[in-house]
Amino acid sequence: MTTTPPQTQDDQQEQQTRRWPAFAVCLVAGFMTVLDVSIVNVALPSIRTGISASSSDLQWVSSGYALSFGLVLVAAGRLGDIRGRKNMFVAGLVLFTVASAACGLAPNAGLLVVARVIQGIGGGLIQPQVSGFIQNLFQGKERARAFGLFGATVGISTAVGPLVGGALIAAFGTEHGWRAVFFVNVPVGIIAVVAALRLLPATAGRQQTKSLDPFGAVLLGAGVLCLLLPLVESQSWSGPLPWLLVIPALVLLGAFVVWEQAQSRRGREPMVDLALLRVPSFSMGAGVGLVYFAGFTSIFFVLALFLQEGHGYSALESGLAVTPFALGSAVSAFAAGRLVSRIGRAVVAIGLAVMIVGLIATVVVVRMTDADGVGFYTALPLLVAGLGSGAVISPNLTLTLSDVPVQEAGTAGGIVQTGQRIGGAAGIAAIGALFFARLSATHGDWNASLADALLLSAGVTFLALVVAVVDLRRRSLAD
Repeated sequence: MTTTPPQTQDDQQEQQTRRWPAFAVCLVAGFMTVLDVSIVNVALPSIRTGISASSSDLQWVSSGYALSFGLVLVAAGRLGDIRGRKNMFVAGLVLFTVASAACGLAPNAGLLVVARVIQGIGGGLIQPQVSGFIQNLFQGKERARAFGLFGATVGISTAVGPLVGGALIAAFGTEHGWRAVFFVNVPVGIIAVVAALRLLPATAGRQQTKSLDPFGAVLLGAGVLCLLLPLVESQSWSGPLPWLLVIPALVLLGAFVVWEQAQSRRGREPMVDLALLRVPSFSMGAGVGLVYFAGFTSIFFVLALFLQEGHGYSALESGLAVTPFALGSAVSAFAAGRLVSRIGRAVVAIGLAVMIVGLIATVVVVRMTDADGVGFYTALPLLVAGLGSGAVISPNLTLTLSDVPVQEAGTAGGIVQTGQRIGGAAGIAAIGALFFARLSATHGDWNASLADALLLSAGVTFLALVVAVVDLRRRSLAD
């Protein structure tokens, strides 16, 4: 058993002084890792030109990162809980930074795909530690504020990815601009590593290596892989055969649950304490996150296709068109982080309702607007949708982890974010399929296709609202 030496009053005061600078390091790293989910999408045409990548190569440049990122989240959170969050955070940051440099230097598509997979592993190592550090560093209203800032970071990084990518490609040219998309991470990553070593508190691990539960990790990893693979590859794989992977996914995940229960009965510590799922705030919040990300992530996917391929926008112009969503999300996330400690789940429900209104308003505008002005006229409804979105992500994360013991925070954060990755992949698969089907059925009517896709996004968001209202009702009855 590893124990933490008692802190002196000076040690505690120093940690109090450093906690916000330490948290800033977490935000920088979290921003980079989530940004790289969306920033590369606008660089794909540049990659095709620069290294003669095939369509399959481009798909793997995008999906390889998402796969490896989602695959390691829970195990990375568990490792942070056991071996120390600072160790895992720095290791993930170094791996992410080195892999980013390798991506930028890649001479061919094959090496670029390998580097992207490694980069995703680095990002997956980092993300669960951030929620763990928030639990470590803050209490009460300050914790809600910190989660608010983290939620704003997640929302903004997802939304501004196309804008940042488009700006870099415009600055460095179509043929080589894609390399800048990766190289920009290198100096930021180096500075973040130095700052992390200096500022982050050294959280001690709880147990020895035997607590890692490697067999449970393999079962969970294989199950998540089989579930994610057909989702992230849905646009490039044809026919129903890939979806047969869902069957072994369910079998493997079921075996994981049985194995974890057996570990607990034997008196051994499981990889995931399944008692977490019996904590209503955690299970309901994780459910809201999973469903919400299915509707949220797909918005940027279909908008990028609509603007760039449908209406000839450049990568930069496309990014500028979705900037109102990012701005709205940033403003409301900060405000909601302060409100959540007072009104709780109601913040999330209101945010979901506002986002649905914004999406429906966007649908109306798209159906009524001609091609030339669509980017301008959708700015206001996208701003409204962003205001709603920002009031969902951070408050929901705060409430989801509010009753989780600090020593389980990394694992719990990994579970929540794995659910978000699965939800996002499922949303892109389903809503993207509808978008392309409508595009084919309407013989290239991009506006009608986008409108139908956004209506489905609004419908999925409504399901998240239903879960939030059920949890709100449960809390009111409990009080």
